Amino acid sequence: MTSSIAYRIRGGHPVCGEIKTLGAKNFATKAMVAALLSEQETALTNVPPIGDTDITREMLESVGVRVEVYDGTMTIDPSAMKSSHVPTPHSGSNRIPILLLGALLHHWSEVFVPVLGGCKIGTRGVDFHLSAIRAFGGIIEETDDGFVARRYGKLRGARIQLPYPSVGATETCLYLGVLAEGRTVITNAAMEPEIFELITMLRSMGAIIFTTPNREIRIDGVSALSGTNMPILGDRIEAASWACLACASDGDITVHGIRPDILGNFLSYYQLVGGGIELIGSDSIRFFRHGAIRPTMIETDVYPGFSTDWQQPFAVLLTQADGISVIHETVYEKRFGYLKALNKLGAKTQLTTHCLGSVPCRYLDQGHEHSAIITGPTPFHDADEITIPDLRAGLAYVIAAAIAEGETLVNGIPFLERGYGDIVPRLAAMNLQIEKVSLPSPERVTA
Repeated sequence: MTSSIAYRIRGGHPVCGEIKTLGAKNFATKAMVAALLSEQETALTNVPPIGDTDITREMLESVGVRVEVYDGTMTIDPSAMKSSHVPTPHSGSNRIPILLLGALLHHWSEVFVPVLGGCKIGTRGVDFHLSAIRAFGGIIEETDDGFVARRYGKLRGARIQLPYPSVGATETCLYLGVLAEGRTVITNAAMEPEIFELITMLRSMGAIIFTTPNREIRIDGVSALSGTNMPILGDRIEAASWACLACASDGDITVHGIRPDILGNFLSYYQLVGGGIELIGSDSIRFFRHGAIRPTMIETDVYPGFSTDWQQPFAVLLTQADGISVIHETVYEKRFGYLKALNKLGAKTQLTTHCLGSVPCRYLDQGHEHSAIITGPTPFHDADEITIPDLRAGLAYVIAAAIAEGETLVNGIPFLERGYGDIVPRLAAMNLQIEKVSLPSPERVTA
């Protein structure tokens, strides 16, 4: 009989203590790809021990890149790269392969990457990426197994007008532009903190990149980039989750390793609904409940708007608010699948295809259930088992189980551990009763 791994959580009491955020998944993996733009060694510090960095490392090593990790520092040496054919990683997949196309195409005239993996939270098409490669002079072929990119001669700078400020597409354009001949202009670019960290890293490698306040990035291509040393900033998605845990459980959590400036509008919404904050030095924030939790209306949006990855833990917090709250999701059209498990724990939520926001979004009249109505307060009770549907919902489920009276099993943790590391020891070091357990899986019956 095989077994699966789950978290057993006994909740129902305030969670108090201190916790340090790990390095941001959304920058660490992108920095690993950026290191391939040079032929010299790059060192990344504060690299998180998570599934996505493991998967990305496996892809890099599969083409001959030397990768070593010691005590949170990762050294990447692309000088021994021997192949441009990236096989499907045996430990799973993520969204990194499409980014490897742009980075590797500077080194090879033909590159292959496998079909993408990642969470099923909506249409996360690759059209923006493929159009960008074509604009730089590359040729794209889509196969059943993945994507083939070819070039004849050097890539040339291009003018890219992104239809939507996609983070991934902006990263692809940065990878392509820094070593392309001539000038590249990206308009309607993403401006997330992780994008600016990537730009800082590329500049430290010798790239010439200018940014403007109107979502425009200008790049003057250079002939070569050097290696660099780059720290991975703290994970703002994880930090916001610990904040929601503190307020929802009526606890008190000090989060270390996070810059307050990258939390942006989250801090305003957090205080609006009744959360309290205290800044401690330059990279620590104390989160607690400051009065009753109040309902609110939130629309997710690209930065500097309210991040789509903040809405799952914030939804758990809003189940404890006195009144009706609304979340209008404008980034991914299938982001609310996790609400079914919250309802199983006692939440009262419903979905609608209408745009319940200040303005209609791009999903208007498309039939997607992209607005959620949350009625509270609803005390959570234990459930025999809830199963994580995607990465970001995973930590929201941990928060939900932590505020539920009794014992809850949280299953499907490989999703969660793709983006968050050392969850059990870090939460147990506060005062949450959490342990990792093995669950027997039913044996397959054959005729």
